[in-house]
Amino acid sequence: MPVKIRLQRHGKKGRPFFHIVVADARAPRDGRYIERLGSYNPNTNPATIDIDVDSAASWLQKGAQPTDTARAILSYRGVLYRNHLNRGVLKGALSQEEADKKFDAWVKEKESKIQAKIDRLANESDSDRKARLAAEAEANQKRADEIAAKQAPPAEEAPEAEAAAEAVAEAPEAEATTEAPEAVAETPVAEEAPVVEEAPAAEEVPAAEEKVEEAPVAEEKAEEAPAAEEKAEEAPAAEEKAEEAPAAEEKKEEAPAEEAPAAEDEEEKKD
Repeated sequence: MPVKIRLQRHGKKGRPFFHIVVADARAPRDGRYIERLGSYNPNTNPATIDIDVDSAASWLQKGAQPTDTARAILSYRGVLYRNHLNRGVLKGALSQEEADKKFDAWVKEKESKIQAKIDRLANESDSDRKARLAAEAEANQKRADEIAAKQAPPAEEAPEAEAAAEAVAEAPEAEATTEAPEAVAETPVAEEAPVVEEAPAAEEVPAAEEKVEEAPVAEEKAEEAPAAEEKAEEAPAAEEKAEEAPAAEEKKEEAPAEEAPAAEDEEEKKD
């Protein structure tokens, strides 16, 4: 019956966990097995391997054939080297004590290498963690500086803005103060302005036309406006005649005054 040393899969999806077993080659992978030699956990770094070296070496001596993955695991843990030393003991090339000393030395050296790898990985993880923390702290500081830079300029420029606003507010007041005397100076001129004579009736006609554009009466008044203007023009002629009338009266008054002495002479002559 062919016997194999192989892996039997366990664990959940994405995180497999294997058992190292001795099983019939005709049995399913996860089926019946003859003996369980150990376990293999690839989820850790370095991988965790727990195996019975003496039992695995004895199965190799009996002719069990490991799979490729199982062979690599057995070599990593020294099972193949232990089988080699056992062969030398059987052949008489060395004693069992010498074989055990050589295997113990090899195991110590292997353990030291594994521990060195573990320490190196731990240091790298610590350094990576510190680097990430430093980068995160630097990013946070940079973000804080940017926020402070964004908030600082408005606070610094606020007095300037207030000064500009005050200057703008004072500018209209200054203009008002400068314009005030002009207004005061202009008010007497408005009071001393001559009284505008009342416009003739002809000038009032356009206002009536604006108010009632379609009224025919307004148009008739507008047409009669020239007649009113003519009467207004004739008024000065009447005034001139009135002015001439006093002159005639003066002449009349002067005439009797001149004739009065002549009448007195005639009365004297009669006497």
